Amino acid sequence: MGNTTAFEGDVTTVGGVLTDRQPLDFHALGLAGCIDRLTGPIRRRGTAVCWDTPHWGIEIPSDCASLLYQSAREALSNAYKYSEASHLTVQLAAVDHGIRLVVADDGTGFDSRRATRGRHHGYGLRLMAVAVREAGGSVDVSSSPGHGTKVTVTLPLD
Repeated sequence: MGNTTAFEGDVTTVGGVLTDRQPLDFHALGLAGCIDRLTGPIRRRGTAVCWDTPHWGIEIPSDCASLLYQSAREALSNAYKYSEASHLTVQLAAVDHGIRLVVADDGTGFDSRRATRGRHHGYGLRLMAVAVREAGGSVDVSSSPGHGTKVTVTLPLD
């Protein structure tokens, strides 16, 4: 896709990277609402987006919400650029003393071991993993050619 820029409502795509043109407002929209705005271009391509966000009534600190949002943006941007998925699921759920974000698609997939170790691919995923680990969390990228991709980010809340 190169360095093309497209405007998709409130979301701009530059070289396939999804960027919300509106200010992030976790208080008004919640984390899920902010992430959902990023799915607009994916939906307009014809990909069905399913949300799984059980309401647990937990408070997510702004730094944690910001990191989860940035992680979702990376996973969704990759799905937008590469997956050719017909179905994508976003899950945001409370787990033992933390919160978990899962972005999964049924797209083309890739060799996740090669991409996260290669010299020419996977920089966004690697940077995301470094940031999440520095915050005490974990990242798991599961993918294989022809079987879609699942990105799981877990962050502690205490």
